[in-house]
Amino acid sequence: MELIQAIILGIIQGITEFLPVSSSGHLELFRVILGTKIDAASSMIFMVTVHAATALATIVIFRHDIKLILINSVKGNNEERNFSFAIIISMIPAALVGLFFDDLIETLFSGNILLVGSMLIITGVLLLFADRAKKSKTKLTFLGALIIGISQAIAILPGVSRSGATISTSVLLGIDRQEAARFSFLMVVPLIMGKMILDINDLSAMPMFSSSNQLIVLAVGFFSAFFTGLWACRFMILLVKRARLKGFAAYCMSIGILASLWAIIS
Repeated sequence: MELIQAIILGIIQGITEFLPVSSSGHLELFRVILGTKIDAASSMIFMVTVHAATALATIVIFRHDIKLILINSVKGNNEERNFSFAIIISMIPAALVGLFFDDLIETLFSGNILLVGSMLIITGVLLLFADRAKKSKTKLTFLGALIIGISQAIAILPGVSRSGATISTSVLLGIDRQEAARFSFLMVVPLIMGKMILDINDLSAMPMFSSSNQLIVLAVGFFSAFFTGLWACRFMILLVKRARLKGFAAYCMSIGILASLWAIIS
């Protein structure tokens, strides 16, 4: 992978991780468009690296919230403790899918453009429903957290937007839009960090780490994703609060249709 490709893919990850357009789907599409030649092992390293960057961006943006969640899980009142426990509950579906279907999931990230296109169309439809949902301020319940967690697990599929699926599900459940965005971004941090811990031993032994040039590629991808993610996270919170999701719905459906047609024709 060349430096310019790492920069482009890092920026794409930084933007699309927080915007409801599927970061995994866009990375798959742009890897094909850019003609990025990279083996499966190195591809996994790069994916983990840029996802770590956007997780760090989330931690920076929500550092005070995360501190309060940790404190409130022990010392907070019932409502504050419930929010902390809701995040734990929301992690369960994705954690189970990752634990038992990890090998199957990896096979989906092999440039299957038709799958990506189809899932982008579904993401667009879901965003359209959420955009039209009436504003409400229903309290987040443990059942609601589990349902949102199931949406996050489904969003492991390339082309399904994680933030789009979780925020849309939250909004359709009647949860306040700003709270929905906050919960969506916070619930993924423990999962990504856990995934990094599980993978770190395997990744450190891979050949990419033996090349100083490839380490530079990883660093460039990381910082591109991190700084772009800082902007995208703040931007997305404002958008969700103002309920402007139909533009992203149209975008996802358009890109999904084009990608599907490309996969069928080529």
